[in-house]
Formats: sequence, C-alpha cells, structure tokens
Amino acid sequence: MDNPFIFNFDTDISRVPIPEQLNNPFGVSMPEIVRIAAEEFQDFITSAAPAWTHDFQHQKGKMFGVLVVQQPDGSYCYIGTVSGKLSGTTICNQFVPSVFDESVGDYFIDKGMTELTDIGNTIKQTHDQAEIIALKAHRKQKSLGLQHRLFSNYHFLNSLGMEQNVLHIFEQFSDSKPPSAAGDCAAPKLLHYAFKHQLTPIALAEFWWGNPPQNKERVHKSYYPACENKCRPILEYMLDDNGLFDQARRPLETD
Repeated sequence: MDNPFIFNFDTDISRVPIPEQLNNPFGVSMPEIVRIAAEEFQDFITSAAPAWTHDFQHQKGKMFGVLVVQQPDGSYCYIGTVSGKLSGTTICNQFVPSVFDESVGDYFIDKGMTELTDIGNTIKQTHDQAEIIALKAHRKQKSLGLQHRLFSNYHFLNSLGMEQNVLHIFEQFSDSKPPSAAGDCAAPKLLHYAFKHQLTPIALAEFWWGNPPQNKERVHKSYYPACENKCRPILEYMLDDNGLFDQARRPLETD
C-alpha cells in the first residue's frame, strides 16, 4: 500500500549531491536536494490550497517544512507538513500529522477548549467584579491543567529509537516547562515520523507561506531556521544522541 505522506521527486535528482549528514536545523545552510523538494512541495501547496478553508490571501500565513528522506530500499523522497494547524476545517491528508493524537482521552483537548470558551463567555456576561476575578482564576487553572495533560501526550522518538515525553525533554534541557504549542512545529513532526517509519533523514528546510505575521518578520516563500524556544530542546534530544548534526551550537534564546 502506498504511503500517502510520501512525495516522490518530479525532478531528476540522479546528479544532485546527497548530503552525508543532516543539515543543522538552526543553521542557514540548505543542501540543493532539499531546496528542490521545497520548491516541489510549494507547487503542491499552490495546487491544493484553493480547496482549503485557510485563506492565505487574507489570513496570516503559516510555516511549512519539508524533509528529504531515504527509504529502506535506498531511494530518496520527501515528506512535508505545516507548523500547527491550518484554520477552519482544513485537513490535508498528505501532511505528516501531529505527534499528538486528538482522539486520546475521548477528545479531551476539544472538550477542554470548549469549556474554556464557555468560561470566557460567562466572564463577558458577568457584572460582579469578585465573580469575574474568581472565574478568571478558575479559567487560568483549568488552562494550565489542560496544557499539562496535552504535553503529557507528546512523545518524541530520537535517532536511536528511544522515546521521551516533551515535559521531560524541557526539564532536562533547561529546567523549564515547554511553551505553548511546543512540539507542533514542522521539524519535530517530520523527524518523529521519519524515525518511526524507518526513513533516514537527509536534509531539512522550513519556509513561510502566505501573508506575514503582525511583526512582519516572515516573508512569503523565504526559508527560516527552526525556532529556538520551542524547537531547540526537542530537536537536540531527537538528533544529538546519534550526532546527526554537529555544527556550532548557540545557547537557547527565549522571547
């Protein structure tokens, strides 16, 4: 059965150099083969996006990632995904999914988010200041508990096939808790999928697609390194144990 997440190259890559080592996700160097893969993946996004409810012309854009991999038979292909989720009901079945399975705990995350929204609506309709303060405190505690439960379900494989929870990864790396949305960026999702399915990572790239965010720090189709505060602890856990990248390290930067 064909793997729906595998993209075969349309370009002839027979003469394209194959890197001996995965490029540093936090560096600026990008091998030719992953640039080819990214351009092909962008063509796929262009053709598929009109059917999505995420409107890239009017909504904020998204970061996407592509990972060139070697299959067990020795052939090369690539996988791709989006950081986080596309808005609305958009689900692309060819994007590598989140490490987190939303159906866990009878969809506890969806139910929890609905409860937080209900509390927020109640706050808007309440006029008693003391009650508002109590409701906000309750919402905060519920939000923290929901986030902790969510992170307890994020488990990442490293290059040696060992699994670790994201809470433990951040505790070991910087004695801190993971920031919101940690683990849902493109690079960790792609690498986890590759390790889980015996695909050897060859080269990685991430690029912005669509309108820039409010701070204007992203440009359509431009390439960017993996984010520091959300991804460095996870990626160093996933890659360092087997020395898959050994370029100069930078200290963890926080917002």
